[in-house]
Amino acid sequence: MTTSTFTVTGMTCGHCVSSVAEEVGKLTGVQNVDVDLVAGGASTVTVTSVGELALDEVRAAVDEAGYELTGTPA
Repeated sequence: MTTSTFTVTGMTCGHCVSSVAEEVGKLTGVQNVDVDLVAGGASTVTVTSVGELALDEVRAAVDEAGYELTGTPA
């Protein structure tokens, strides 16, 4: 298992969290998505997957949900 942490901006509520978790959760190999919401700030999205995720795929999923992936994964 691999755990990656991403920073996402633009989320303000539980619906935002659900949207991001749903889109990122659709990526191949993703087992779990945990979002630590910082309303109006930089929220932390922790993704557990069976292997490394392509940053472009995660960025596309977050964009699809309507938010912005910032920084690089930790």
